[in-house]
Amino acid sequence: MEPLKHECGVAMVRLLKPLAFYKEKYGTWQYGLNKLYLLMEKQHNRGQEAAGAGCIKMHSPAGSEYVFRERALGSGAISEIFSNINHQIENARLDRHDEKWIEEEAPFIGEIYMGHLRYSTTGRSGMSYVHPFLRRNNWCSRSLMLCGNFNMTNVESIFSEVVAKGQHPRIFSDTVIILEQLGYALDKENNRLYHQFTENGLDGIERARAIEDNLDIPSILNATAPSWDGGYVICGAIGSGDMWALRDSHGIRPAFYYADDEIVVVASERPVIQTVMDVHIDDVHELAPGAAVIVSKSGDIRISRVIPEADDARCSFERIYFSRGSDADIYRERKSLGRQLAAPVAEALDGDLQHAVFSFIPNTAEVAFIGMVEGLEEELDSRRASAIMKAQESGTLTQGKLCEIMSRKLRVEKVAIKDIKLRTFIAEGSTRADLATHVYDVTYGVVEPGVDSLVVIDDSIVRGTTLKQSILRMLDRLSPRRIVVVSSSPQVRYPDCYGIDMSRMSEFCAFRAAVALLKESGRTDVLDDVYRRCLMQESLPDSEITNCVKEIYAPFTDDKISAKIAEMLTPTDTRAEVRIIYQTLDGLHKAVLSSPGDWYFSGNYPTPGGTRLVNRAFVNYYEGHPDRRN
Repeated sequence: MEPLKHECGVAMVRLLKPLAFYKEKYGTWQYGLNKLYLLMEKQHNRGQEAAGAGCIKMHSPAGSEYVFRERALGSGAISEIFSNINHQIENARLDRHDEKWIEEEAPFIGEIYMGHLRYSTTGRSGMSYVHPFLRRNNWCSRSLMLCGNFNMTNVESIFSEVVAKGQHPRIFSDTVIILEQLGYALDKENNRLYHQFTENGLDGIERARAIEDNLDIPSILNATAPSWDGGYVICGAIGSGDMWALRDSHGIRPAFYYADDEIVVVASERPVIQTVMDVHIDDVHELAPGAAVIVSKSGDIRISRVIPEADDARCSFERIYFSRGSDADIYRERKSLGRQLAAPVAEALDGDLQHAVFSFIPNTAEVAFIGMVEGLEEELDSRRASAIMKAQESGTLTQGKLCEIMSRKLRVEKVAIKDIKLRTFIAEGSTRADLATHVYDVTYGVVEPGVDSLVVIDDSIVRGTTLKQSILRMLDRLSPRRIVVVSSSPQVRYPDCYGIDMSRMSEFCAFRAAVALLKESGRTDVLDDVYRRCLMQESLPDSEITNCVKEIYAPFTDDKISAKIAEMLTPTDTRAEVRIIYQTLDGLHKAVLSSPGDWYFSGNYPTPGGTRLVNRAFVNYYEGHPDRRN
């Protein structure tokens, strides 16, 4: 209901043939650039704050630029950067030059492309934080371009490690620090090869080319990645032509790739690659956790194990909410999430499906809604079959009776309609809240006032702000007897620290409900005890830390917390009875078999850094600093 922001999206393109090949076959020098644009545009949902694109030309002569980059801020950043790029290309007048000039001099016509869509989960914004990042050098083999979909939980320790080596990062951010860390390892690899080839009698340009041709990318990644704690897909390109994308050992953040004899493509989502490259689902491969897809300067492609694969923690929220529903597996999983909720919905209606209208909150919950309806249809089929058998046994089964039984159907309607994006920033206080109630509109005349229950499903209820300010008020205008709001995901109880913007305890309605229940039952000592334990955890080694915040939820059942959430989020003037149903953890795992990572719901973080940050988030809440993100 209240849109969750995302952790970023990545896109990479590596052309494996000479540039003239693409001009001849596809009719444009911009074949690779066009693919990058499509990969980024079709992942626009993943980044609303900024975007950036980079290009490396592998055949530029000395004195000519070989690394190009454009970045922009705002939701229209993709259009802006590609408009700027196209303007540069148009000014270059490619039609006036020969193939050699275009290959060596034309801006943004190259072999390697990198794109990034950004949403900040750290609160830092501005052009200084927009990917790709560059580490420039006069030596192509020492120049590095970097972007990623990641959030590191141990930035302080990585920073200390970098500084201890004598480096001086100019910004305290995980991207800059990782850039410097990788840059240091790249420098060491260059030095190693420099001495090796010098001893072999090489010098000057011959030695420089030998270094470029023999960089050991896995060793560079092995020198840095083991120190990272977090969820990540790190994409890098070296000025001389090597390229890689590395995924974290738990598979927290998603990465997919496609390769043929012309091109290698990397993106955060599988259907994006399928659509852009017009290939079958089986042609697009998921990058294994802890592995990197590496393309050498010469165009050799390999999958290299960089760090050991750890316990599977592929992000379930990625499947529930963020990724494109056009992915075949995600579509099936979202339908299954809805199907899991059919039984509790029927129970919440006291079995009265006849006097109920079913709908969904636009737009991402539509697939889960289809699954829920299918599950309820199965329940209705069972009831119709039982009624027919009973009538037959009693001798009352007539044509009219049979028609009456078969006419019992679910009443499925489009009740909620997403209205125009109202500019509530122009108002203040109660006026702003009043405007927020009109973000959605309703379809009148489909609910029988005072008789029908109204069931609406959404993919998640995290903060509850929009539910209270808009959704429930809007639905109550139809005068239903009861409103049942269904969440296809479980209660979000714990902050994310791996890249999704859910970092503060106070923003979760489930947490606020649990705290309210503790206070009502006179058990505020639990909060005090959790605070003390969280402080004690800060000095413990990774192997001994635990998630102390779980104790806040322990005294209450899921249903008890859901009931409290419903009470807290229901506006005081609401006439209908309001119930809220959440997906269970068991239901989640039955539906989303591919992605068991559930730390937002269970508190079981896959890395020590995650556990440390949830404890720190509660300390910030307890001490009155609820807006701190770590």
